[in-house]
Amino acid sequence: MVKKSMFSNPLHVGRPNVGDRDRFLERINGALDRLWLANNGPLVREFEARVAEMAGTEHCVPVANATTGIQIAAKAAGLQPGDEVIVPSFTSPATPHALQWVGLVPVFCDVEATTANADPEHVEQLIGPKTRAIVGVHVFGRPCEIDQLSKLAEWHGIPVLFDAAQAVGCTYKGKPVGGFGSAEIFSFHATKYVNSFEGGAIVTNDERIASQARVMRNLGLDDNRETVACGINGRMTEAAAAMGLTSLEAMEAFMEINRENHESYRDGLAGLPGVKVYEQADEERANHQYVVIEVDAATAGIHRDAVQAALTEHNVLARPYFHPGCHMIDPYRGRPDVHTPLPLPRTEALCERVLSLPTGTAVGPAEIAAVCEIIRDACAGA
Repeated sequence: MVKKSMFSNPLHVGRPNVGDRDRFLERINGALDRLWLANNGPLVREFEARVAEMAGTEHCVPVANATTGIQIAAKAAGLQPGDEVIVPSFTSPATPHALQWVGLVPVFCDVEATTANADPEHVEQLIGPKTRAIVGVHVFGRPCEIDQLSKLAEWHGIPVLFDAAQAVGCTYKGKPVGGFGSAEIFSFHATKYVNSFEGGAIVTNDERIASQARVMRNLGLDDNRETVACGINGRMTEAAAAMGLTSLEAMEAFMEINRENHESYRDGLAGLPGVKVYEQADEERANHQYVVIEVDAATAGIHRDAVQAALTEHNVLARPYFHPGCHMIDPYRGRPDVHTPLPLPRTEALCERVLSLPTGTAVGPAEIAAVCEIIRDACAGA
């Protein structure tokens, strides 16, 4: 049996990756020497170019965070308060919150059981006279059904945006995530495998959206510092860009560590009844940023929550991403007539099974083996 408190220090999901500290400090010192710390400095512009190159897009608009990015992208795409936007319920609350905060109405769709991404058939059922956009989410970095959602949007003459917060560096049908739909939004939050402390980016091939987004993130000011629109302070700082550039330089190494960790978890849990490791799409480049297991209580003989409790006893802070579904939290559950016109059985079932495990540079084979042992002991003792 595994001993109590196997880890003296907590093992977190989303522990930050740091990269080359000396290179980061060199960039910070350069910013200090220039006395240029904000307002679209040279590091932000360099980060912008690097992200656009990675995403294969004509435009990148760095922003303070992905939440702000979603809001700006939605407004740049022409959405107005009161417009309905179809979005999967199985996502971070940040996605619908960003929409609701600017007056949009999230209408939650169900997901596909195998991919955890938006079910295009359900999306089609939900499109009504007030629908003005679709927001797809690349859950756990696995791209959603981009082609199907894009076709639906085209048929109905509405934009489709993609919350690509978890899909930096991934591909869809061999093409980099970033250039699909009207725009995609990346997150470079500290918990992401590529981070800028806090930050995000809107990537797009639509010059109009990019131009409007640049103005909106800059208090509505154009390049001549004249107010031409209503905007907010959504700018990225030089310090954030310094970290982002340093992190991008280590992206391939981080991705390889994540891939190896994913394989170690898969091997360590192989053959355990009712427990499976969530897989990425075949023949696609995946960042493996999240290691997610699904616990089928009927087969495993133990509920996901009990597995999480067993891990917590040993200082392994696994997280039930995402639980509950967004349609079951405030402020949305109080208005099911507005936000959720149909049941979402696959979302609700999935929310009871998933558990995200620690990965990234903070863990290695020994830690993963111990985590797998805790999970196996929990299942055996159920």
